[in-house]
Amino acid sequence: MLNWLTDGQAVAVIGLAGGILLGLAARLGRFCTLGAIEDLLYGGSDTRFRMWILAIGTAITGSFALIGTGLLDPSQTYYLSIRWMPMASIIGGLMFGYGMALSGNCGYGAIARLGGGDLRSFVIVLVMGVSTYVVLSGPLAPIRNFFFEQIDVTSDLPPGLAHQAAAITGLPLSAIGIPIGLLFCVGALTSSDLRTDYKAVFWSVVVGLAIVSGWAGTQWVATNGFDALQVVSHSYSAPVGETILFAMTGSLRPLSFAVGSVTGVWFGAFIGSMMKGHFRWEACEDPRELRRQIVGASIMGAGAVIAMGCTVGQGMTAFSVLAISAPVTFLAIFAGAAVGLRQLIEGFSPAE
Repeated sequence: MLNWLTDGQAVAVIGLAGGILLGLAARLGRFCTLGAIEDLLYGGSDTRFRMWILAIGTAITGSFALIGTGLLDPSQTYYLSIRWMPMASIIGGLMFGYGMALSGNCGYGAIARLGGGDLRSFVIVLVMGVSTYVVLSGPLAPIRNFFFEQIDVTSDLPPGLAHQAAAITGLPLSAIGIPIGLLFCVGALTSSDLRTDYKAVFWSVVVGLAIVSGWAGTQWVATNGFDALQVVSHSYSAPVGETILFAMTGSLRPLSFAVGSVTGVWFGAFIGSMMKGHFRWEACEDPRELRRQIVGASIMGAGAVIAMGCTVGQGMTAFSVLAISAPVTFLAIFAGAAVGLRQLIEGFSPAE
């Protein structure tokens, strides 16, 4: 594509740049899915949950602005090119949310914490990465394919909310998606606590723009490059496993957006933790805690493959193009996390 970069290297650089922004947001802006859910259910604060909604709104608005200007072909995206399976979104989302609560972080959060020196997160990242590939293409792949086979969309109507609405109304996609994105932003900002927290607003918008940058960058490379590369944006389930494979067999496989993105989150989180003076090595001293985190990461990785994405992949990237799977998976992840948090914090015994 460029004289000094292959197509794979170009998308890796794009992923790296967006990943750094996401890593900085996690460390400097305290952007965290599980933290947002825990604050909402047990902390008496909805600010971090509204940050997530604002980031989604920003991502939707930006993505449909790209679609409206012809800079993004949504039909080429993974979430709109695979047939939607409702039970996969529900079961996979519940598994991911429950596993996230047990392990104490999603894949994105674990990478960010690893950037701050938390060696417990290193275990979570490794186990989750291996778990995704065990279910994606390893020994459990035939079982997954039997129950949740991923089939390409063959009709002219992708499984997207905006696409469904456009087919009914005849309106262009951007005329539907951009108002929806702005509505998300306005809804998030109805809270004075968030409106007056300029740092929270700033990092929420940065996260949304990082998702948009992935779409814009990979679409440009796919359009102008020579390799048949998929149009993608950030996700931290299977890409974690892909990064582990690249670390072991890099001379045999090309660089990818996923490797750049995962590396970027780690590096951005490292920079953020150093800026705040929060970098410190931490390890797990309780075998029971380590066991819980390993089990949680295993469930989380498997659930992400079934649901075709994680808190970022479905909860942010798929949401940005209004894939039908996104809100269903997001609600399932929330419900699974709520069950897991209740088990950890309150236990399942009825109150006397």
